[in-house]
Amino acid sequence: MTDAPLAPADFEARLRAIGTERYHDKHPFNLRMHAGTLSREEIQTWVRNRYYYQTRIPVKDSAILAKSGDAAFRREWVQRLHDHDGRAPGEGGLEMWLRLAETVGLERADVESLAGVLPGVRRACDAYVALVESSDLLGSVAASLTELFAGDIMTTRIAAFEKHYAWVDPEGLAYFRSRTKQAPRDASFGLAFVLEHARTRPDQDRCLAALERKCEILWSLLDAVEAAHRRPVLSPHVVLRDDAERPGQQIAVLPERGVRVNESGQEILALCDGGRSSEAIARVLHDRHPEVPHLLIDVHEFLEQMTRLGVLVLR
Repeated sequence: MTDAPLAPADFEARLRAIGTERYHDKHPFNLRMHAGTLSREEIQTWVRNRYYYQTRIPVKDSAILAKSGDAAFRREWVQRLHDHDGRAPGEGGLEMWLRLAETVGLERADVESLAGVLPGVRRACDAYVALVESSDLLGSVAASLTELFAGDIMTTRIAAFEKHYAWVDPEGLAYFRSRTKQAPRDASFGLAFVLEHARTRPDQDRCLAALERKCEILWSLLDAVEAAHRRPVLSPHVVLRDDAERPGQQIAVLPERGVRVNESGQEILALCDGGRSSEAIARVLHDRHPEVPHLLIDVHEFLEQMTRLGVLVLR
């Protein structure tokens, strides 16, 4: 029967196959990181933005704790909060990530403020929290099973940084080293929990779907980071014309539609010459208009929108 539960060994194999096929170690950005071809600026953008993901981990773990009525489960799971938040100021994974940020040349306060988090990264990380909050305990734990694959990627990452990015102080890699031990420990508990409690085929299918969704979220986070260093340029199919009905505005005319662009958008488009990355354009405008709040985010959101509409293409 198709609705019969999978045998535990087969169910575990299906879970592990998701990582083999979909885990973000295969994302082009991570492949380039591990091959040593990322620029200093790309490393910095990743570190700055990945910190937002790090801040969401204890939030989702707190939500998981709140779902459980089992004291034994909570005693085990709370260790994850200690790992990331620490037991005292100056400890834990968040602190280690901020030290990594300083090591790669970022200002600690700037990273901690989250002011430069890319809209796509924020959406991805918030989607993970929403996934946990909207799932039951079993589905939430299943979504965390990317930890099955995290130990290996951390080992690869440490070797890559030591070999290719000598400008990064080895002390800054402490977070990666900590996760080579923590992730396998956490994965072992999570996997045992899922195998024990997913006793029906619908429950198993929900767990598989939750893990797939988590992999999609990690992938989309890196999509946003990678896009920040691609270079937008006006599509060859676009003509900019003055808007006769609205002085000061322009219309980006495409073969099948027109897109109105206000004065702020025109200033952004003027910098989209194919020579600057999205991140560089955002920084130029931030320096030009330091009085405007949230400008970095607004510029990236505009560039995303114009790319979706076909006004811009990315090189």
